[in-house]
Amino acid sequence: MRRIRARAVRAAAGGAAVLSLLAAATACGGGTSASGGSGESSKTLTYWASNQGPNIEADKKILEPELRKFEKRTGIKVKLEVVPWSDLLNRIMTAATSGQGPDVLNIGNTWSASLQATGALRPWDEASLEKIGGRDRFVESALGSTGAQGQDPAAVPLYSMSYALYYHKKMFAEAGIAGPPATWDELVATGKKLSRDGTWALGAEGANLSNNIHQVFVLGKQHGADFFDAQGRPDFTSDGAVKAVKQYVDFMAEDKIIAPGNAEYAQNQSLSDFAKGRTAMVLWQAAASTFASQGMADDEWGVAPVPVASGAPGQGTSTNSMVAGINLAVFKNTRNVDGALKFVKFMTSDEEQRLLCSTYGSIPPVKAAQTDPAFDRPELKVLRSTLATSAQALPQVPNESQFETVVGTAVKNLFAAAAGGRAVSEESVRAELTKAQAQMAQG
Repeated sequence: MRRIRARAVRAAAGGAAVLSLLAAATACGGGTSASGGSGESSKTLTYWASNQGPNIEADKKILEPELRKFEKRTGIKVKLEVVPWSDLLNRIMTAATSGQGPDVLNIGNTWSASLQATGALRPWDEASLEKIGGRDRFVESALGSTGAQGQDPAAVPLYSMSYALYYHKKMFAEAGIAGPPATWDELVATGKKLSRDGTWALGAEGANLSNNIHQVFVLGKQHGADFFDAQGRPDFTSDGAVKAVKQYVDFMAEDKIIAPGNAEYAQNQSLSDFAKGRTAMVLWQAAASTFASQGMADDEWGVAPVPVASGAPGQGTSTNSMVAGINLAVFKNTRNVDGALKFVKFMTSDEEQRLLCSTYGSIPPVKAAQTDPAFDRPELKVLRSTLATSAQALPQVPNESQFETVVGTAVKNLFAAAAGGRAVSEESVRAELTKAQAQMAQG
């Protein structure tokens, strides 16, 4: 998803049709990577990193010393470009079409199956995985978001995350609320106490399509909906899917605990409101570094598992997060496979996983790296527990990126209706989801 904290996916127009086109283009071969060839180019890699930190310059400051370390050890220079999330998927698809792409790149883990279907990424067969230490080094839930089931992974996990409920301690104390809610009923009741005097209980980003998907996917699982059937066909209009979307939009439309203005919010705007004390709660992935960048001290906020319908988070209907994170992929057209594999091995080494994940506030998907005390602080304990016990991967289907676009847009439209004072009924929700499903069928 994100930056890990806000994976703002902008899927390319045409969805399935684009994927088919790219599959044909990359299957034809003949392209060259930006660092393809031999001689000097064999000692150079191009790396597209996703924006993980508060801004692109922060990422460069974090990553460039590590890339110099890799160059010193291997003699291979890495040319870094940090790509904003709003541009990354389109950049990847354009590169796949032209054959002019990076050697190694970050992808949102929810895109794995979609990009796998294009043929643009080099598959990770068992021999390739052994070159970076084998699949057993990685956490199972993270490997579950690396491509379609039954196929070699399209990427390997780099940074892992899950969602949590962040709450503003001072605002809770001033409202006489002892602690964070554990169920959705409690969240609404708590939220009504907090939504007063120009402040609001819960932040949302109605114009952030990927965040919309993350939230309604979790609620869908709690209502018994999967959004795709066993054959991978869209199933957006089931009773469970309708209930999930309505429940999320109703936090604004009916419960009045989300500000109407949040219908227009895009990436990270809800985090800014939280840090400035305008909202008391936010559902997010690893928000600590973003809060710190906005001047919020660690002791000003708390963290708890995302609420469920009832009971404690666990498997089945108590799923309370999608498996979030970033994967690392090798572009199929690279002419420097050996160097690319060495770079992936470096980035997923125990040493780099401890350093990079502790810096970014993420969880290492490499098991051995998780033993570092840096990952025992309260926030990451909640996120680690969620990943281990109650998170599920978004559907690993070829048209997942189109799903994020069309259903995310349906939720955006419903938030706009709520913000405009229009009723949001089961019928209006079902109508938006029916339109989204029709768009999927059209490709």
